[in-house]
Amino acid sequence: MGKDGVLGLILFIIVLYGAWFCELGFSVTVTYDNKALVIDGRKRILQSGSIHYPRATPEVWPDIIRKAKEGGLDVIETYVFWNYHEPVKGQYYFEGRFDLVRFVKTVQEAGLFVHLRIGPYACAEWNYGGFPLWLHFIPGIQFRTTNGPYQAEMELFLAKIVNLMKEENLFASQGGPIILAQVENEYGNVEWAYGVGGELYVKWAAETALNLNTTVPWVMCSQSDAPDPIINTCNGFYCDDFTPNSPSKPKMWTEDYTGWFLSFGYPVPYRPVEDLAFAVARFFEKGGTFHNYYMYFGGTNFGRTAGGPLVATSYDYDAPIDEYGSIRQPKWGHLQDLHMAIKQCEEYLVNADATHQSLGVYLEADVYYRTSDDCAAFLANYGSRLDANVTFNGRSYFLPAWSVSILPDCKNVVFNTAKVVTQKSVGDATFAPSASVSELSLSTSPWSWYMEKVGVWSNDSFRATSLLEQINTTKDTSDFLWYTTSIEADEKKEAFLLIQSLGHAALVFLNKRVIAFGYGYHDDSSFNISEKISIEQGSNTLDIISMMIGVQNYGPWFDIMGAGIYSVILADLKNVKEDYSSKEWTYQVGTEGESLGLDKTDLANSSLWTQGSALPINQSLIWYKSTFLAPEGKGPLSLNLASMGKGQAWVNGQNIGRYWSAYLSPSTGCTSNCDYRGTYDAQKCQKKCGQPAQILYHIPRTWVHPGENLLVLHEEVGGDPLKISVVTRTGQEVCSHVSEDDPIPVDLWKPNSDPSSQTPEVRLTCDHGWKIASVGFASFGNPKGDCGTFTQGSCHADVLSIVEQVCMGKQKCSVPVSAGNLGNPCPGVAKSLAIEALCSA
Repeated sequence: MGKDGVLGLILFIIVLYGAWFCELGFSVTVTYDNKALVIDGRKRILQSGSIHYPRATPEVWPDIIRKAKEGGLDVIETYVFWNYHEPVKGQYYFEGRFDLVRFVKTVQEAGLFVHLRIGPYACAEWNYGGFPLWLHFIPGIQFRTTNGPYQAEMELFLAKIVNLMKEENLFASQGGPIILAQVENEYGNVEWAYGVGGELYVKWAAETALNLNTTVPWVMCSQSDAPDPIINTCNGFYCDDFTPNSPSKPKMWTEDYTGWFLSFGYPVPYRPVEDLAFAVARFFEKGGTFHNYYMYFGGTNFGRTAGGPLVATSYDYDAPIDEYGSIRQPKWGHLQDLHMAIKQCEEYLVNADATHQSLGVYLEADVYYRTSDDCAAFLANYGSRLDANVTFNGRSYFLPAWSVSILPDCKNVVFNTAKVVTQKSVGDATFAPSASVSELSLSTSPWSWYMEKVGVWSNDSFRATSLLEQINTTKDTSDFLWYTTSIEADEKKEAFLLIQSLGHAALVFLNKRVIAFGYGYHDDSSFNISEKISIEQGSNTLDIISMMIGVQNYGPWFDIMGAGIYSVILADLKNVKEDYSSKEWTYQVGTEGESLGLDKTDLANSSLWTQGSALPINQSLIWYKSTFLAPEGKGPLSLNLASMGKGQAWVNGQNIGRYWSAYLSPSTGCTSNCDYRGTYDAQKCQKKCGQPAQILYHIPRTWVHPGENLLVLHEEVGGDPLKISVVTRTGQEVCSHVSEDDPIPVDLWKPNSDPSSQTPEVRLTCDHGWKIASVGFASFGNPKGDCGTFTQGSCHADVLSIVEQVCMGKQKCSVPVSAGNLGNPCPGVAKSLAIEALCSA
């Protein structure tokens, strides 16, 4: 065996045993130097991905983590969610979706490491940023600054989590998978607002974390003043220019946004994989050694866990694994190839500094040498407009604009960030309309309903001669707070009702009839309502139900940002105003249906529900109940709520989240084909303008059972439940298009080998449990179009039988792209192979 073969075998054994040690629980030491994290004496290039355990059910954690590992990840990163782990001061909860120990052990069983971001502030578009609401009501408390009451509670929770991990032997030094821990979160973005108290708080937080003796390094993200030995890390869409605050610390990226979060009333953001891969390659080109995708799997904001204001229920994030746990192609596959290419360069990156070479305008090379004739290189074209041909080490290379080529041997390109040769999916979503999507209408299902009482509905209401702030009043026990008062009039007249709210939405009733609905949006949840009304002679009742859509989760002093009504003025037609803000108001927390527990399964057969053929539709403040049969199979499930207005939905007593189908995004700002070239931001690439942000709501398979399943909805503004449907996917349409000139698969590349002796391949893979059932298109020549729209070109060899022989009935297959294998329909013409196939059970 030659020296290259020996080196390859050694690297394979190291990687294999690294995973084996992690899985079987061998104790390892974790330190760092100026280049990388050092695990048991070995410097490591580490690819990481964020997976938040409460945003999926425990039953699917192993499958999601397995897909992350197969995608090339070494580490799983997660926040810890204080508000659900300590819902009441001193009372802890670690069960179900919040079983943190089970999640960490599941990661360990997969042979991966864990980065535990304890915080305890999380942000994460999570309700109140992960803080429990009871914290807000401790006398004299101020969050995230030098404040005794807050620091005492924070220290207690940090110690609780660290000690829990120690008791379960989950830190690396104990044989566990945890190699990193994080204290605080992105505090550097808001530290300016806290003055000297903020500076002292950073030092205190660091010291407190170190004193917990986790035996693994601590990090602070977006914290340039993180004290030694805390590692300060980068968060953002790009981190190639980031430099740690000490020459002794490695360059680490803890949040690389794979897309962006979704808000009601906004278009759906997405990030092209070519740009994401470019950002990652640039980071490693410039000396980075630890990189984390935020998110690798986003999941779902079940129940009322979504942050605010107006964060949607879906937390898909355009991640490589979608909200339902399915692989998103080509993002997952292209990044998998990238990870393999970077791993080929690991020994160079962790043991050498880059030698920089300018190759032209916006063109450069960064070379990592082990010896004078043994190196790895990154060639970059960071211009956003022009492709280029460059000369490097006497060879010519083509560099598309906004791309990086990786050369593990300084000769052969094994990967270019702009060249996507991996498998793709037909359509851009899990439930894109196709033959493999099945929809079950609930129009013929038996429906019942319950009409809410408007205004005060019980004797636990209370009064005040002022307008109360909503969060301090409800303590977030409900999204709703009723404000009720009387308007006295000597005669029938018209007037203008002027209402001002801090957010997030409000439905207004005059004499128990709806007269107005107002709402804000994510970037500014405040709003005004101005409505011309008719007042009857005598006493008139004004009822306002103020609605929260997630408690604020980000910003300086976000913990004291309020919500609810703060001004009510009545103006006659001569603009004479009467301020009702200081009049007597009656308050009721929550709705009557919530108090009755209409979402609970034990009330499914209650006489409270009304049955009949005349189902009320487009009715505000109404509860609906029905049943459905779960579609057979193991495909993902969703509830199509396009016909509904705003509310919440429950399946078998489980809250699947808030919906707001009536809130349409702006009609402009979307692009049908977003150009990946150039700097990305969350508004650059958007889709579904003029449509609801979300109409499909994830129903975990483990929440349904054979036979009838209970569906309950609380509709707040009006909708039509007869048009609701349950959607599932019964198959998977996959495709690929690879040319003879494309690189060979990264995993086939060997150091100093001649890639011209090998051929590119079309590779197709079905999700686990499915196999290739049919091949709908197969052409070798110059096929036209894209996935779902392929057509034969002027040069065509019918290779359908060849592809069927190789692929039919298999979970995965590969077809070499060469005239020798497929025939030569047009000699002298560059040819490619395009295949479309259907996977099913």
